[in-house]
Amino acid sequence: MTAALPTAAALYERVRRVIPPIEWSAFSNDIEAILALKRKRNSVILAHNYQTPEIFHCVADIVGDSLALARRAMSVDADVIVLAGVHFMAETAKLLNPDKTVLIPDLAAGCSLADSITPEDVRLMRQRYPNVPIVTYVNTSAAVKAESDICCTSGNALAVVKSLGAPRVIMLPDEYLAKNIAAQTKVEIIAWKGRCEVHERFTAADIRELREAHPGVTVLAHPECPPEVVAGADFAGSTAAMADYVGQHKPARVVLMTECSMSDNVAVEHPDIEFVRPCNLCPHMKRITLANIRTALEENRHIVTIDPRVAERARWAVERMLFV
Repeated sequence: MTAALPTAAALYERVRRVIPPIEWSAFSNDIEAILALKRKRNSVILAHNYQTPEIFHCVADIVGDSLALARRAMSVDADVIVLAGVHFMAETAKLLNPDKTVLIPDLAAGCSLADSITPEDVRLMRQRYPNVPIVTYVNTSAAVKAESDICCTSGNALAVVKSLGAPRVIMLPDEYLAKNIAAQTKVEIIAWKGRCEVHERFTAADIRELREAHPGVTVLAHPECPPEVVAGADFAGSTAAMADYVGQHKPARVVLMTECSMSDNVAVEHPDIEFVRPCNLCPHMKRITLANIRTALEENRHIVTIDPRVAERARWAVERMLFV
């Protein structure tokens, strides 16, 4: 017997602390339609931790940070994958599922880091530093990944660098991630000048003000933040690592120095913890909505394609990362 679909009303019980009733009334029809469409099309929705709670907790099948989504994408049992995230994530899902249809609900859901570097830039770096391995952050286009030796995420960047056994490593394109990794290893890290437009806005002064305004607050920072922010935090790690920290340590009061929706999504799981929210929104993540996820499934919009010659080389770099 086919299992009954969850109702929108039942799902609301899960998120009622972070979504007011007046907002939920605008979501419920799309949620019910998406749940039915997923079954009809044998599709799954992969959602990044920065998606809003009505997507993350109510229609997504697989959630997590970039590393978790990449790993889980390899074993997806579906005909269609909808990536509720930004374009480089959809490309990564396609690289790992070349025979499946991968959809991105909004083609304009980009990334400042991905936009900061081109394949030509990577080739010039290789010419300037011959025989130095190139680690490319997953927050890049497939064409940039194809020019690299191995990819990484914020969750495994240090392990990837160590795995190469080289005295010097080029790490592209996130300048702050590279500097924060360099502080944890004796490997010389050659960085690029790319920055995340969300995380670069956090400052050490923000942390001081938060501690003054909220005595006893535990500060968690993403490694895409400036080094002085990471140094001033109680813990720094990927979005998955931050969520794990909250679950394991149960701080009475916590602030996550990352994209705004992350706090809402973690708060659903921890109703007894107070979340202080210094809100920096990612305009690209917020281009993904219930409405355009529904349209993506109804109209097969927008299909992600990658030049096969690029895909073969980029896939190798991503798969190499997944086995570190």
